[in-house]
Amino acid sequence: MMKIKKLSILLALFVGLVLPANAAAQGPAQPEFSDPTWSAYYYDNMELVGDPVVVRTEEQINHNWRAGSPGPQVPANRFSARWLRSVTVSAGTYRFAVTSDDGVRVWVDDTLILDEWNDHAAQTFFVDHYLETGEHLITVEYYEHTGSAVMQLSWTLASQAGGRWRGKYYNNTALRGLPVLVRNDAMIDFDWDTSSPDPGLVNADFFSASWTRDINVAAGLYEFEVVTDDGARLWVNGELLIDAWYDQAATTYTASTFVPEGTTSIRLEYYEHTGYAVIQFDWSSAETVAPPVEADVVDDASNAFVQGGGQGEWLRAAGGVNDRFSWTYNNQAFRTGYNWGRWYPDVTLGDYEVYAYVPVHEDLTTHARYGVSHAEGFTWRVVDQIANQGRWISLGIYQFRGDGSGYVTLSDVTFETPRTRTVAFDAVRWEPR
Repeated sequence: MMKIKKLSILLALFVGLVLPANAAAQGPAQPEFSDPTWSAYYYDNMELVGDPVVVRTEEQINHNWRAGSPGPQVPANRFSARWLRSVTVSAGTYRFAVTSDDGVRVWVDDTLILDEWNDHAAQTFFVDHYLETGEHLITVEYYEHTGSAVMQLSWTLASQAGGRWRGKYYNNTALRGLPVLVRNDAMIDFDWDTSSPDPGLVNADFFSASWTRDINVAAGLYEFEVVTDDGARLWVNGELLIDAWYDQAATTYTASTFVPEGTTSIRLEYYEHTGYAVIQFDWSSAETVAPPVEADVVDDASNAFVQGGGQGEWLRAAGGVNDRFSWTYNNQAFRTGYNWGRWYPDVTLGDYEVYAYVPVHEDLTTHARYGVSHAEGFTWRVVDQIANQGRWISLGIYQFRGDGSGYVTLSDVTFETPRTRTVAFDAVRWEPR
């Protein structure tokens, strides 16, 4: 294949799967950084329209209301509900079990994996869905027409990615639709000449494929190499390293990036137009980068603070770091539009403890969701701003690459009643550890 010296790798261990409480004893424990509860919204109609009449958190979706109601404000018939929850999982195929009476829809991120939006007696549906390592948003929608009302959801790990590449093959060049072949490949070292990856299932021309895998390697700088005929794209921990998505004879591409200690996610995409079909992949270690020497403070007046938004207004107030801070009223959910702010540090490679400053202000939220993007992934931290006014609050210790990819983000989505709370955006500090 290629002349690069291969690294010995240790496959990523499954670190946890979120399960409803009634299934917790049957599977791994809830991972540390998943949302601990579902955000639940109930409507007094079957179309999920208007303002919800009940907004609350629930530990699980395991309801059998029979002929009753989810609450005094919700009618026993002709109501609907929506649940949202962010979960963190390791790569694998997950089996979702959904029991409903009546209609139900389930999304994982932007993918609709179950659509049974129709009247029916209590029925259980099973759906297998592959998830890559990382955070995923699960959205469940439900309506009750008349009679009994049931809504239950759970999921278990059906199969892990294991020590191989998870390969998906498509009979088009754009990775569209459902794969015609899904299999585990020991390595990505293919020269199909003018043939097919699997005659009878996959075209010899005009096909595409994607491979995903989690690995564990020592922290450091690594060089990745792809040989392709025709197009290829390579992501490492969500970063697009190689983008060669065009027709070409067999060509070699290399790119380097810092890989943190722990789980590293790799995704390679490929397409074959006509003629010869080649795709090969490997990596090797490169030199180590020096550790950090300085801390950094970014406040909302800095050019390193970026803000954007959907529907709410941005406001300013005196106080906090540098005697000013930004704030906005809280929003109900991501689907209704929301404001967000993001702080980018000027740091070098190394470990940092991250602090957020909470200024003194009126009606602050109890559920500010700070997200930290770092070298090992993405971590959510929920801060009670009203209880921590005038203080620096630690969000934890993380490793940052020092290449501009790390940041802290905060939105005005708090899952509290809209415009009843305020969310303060002031300063974030990175201290070397």
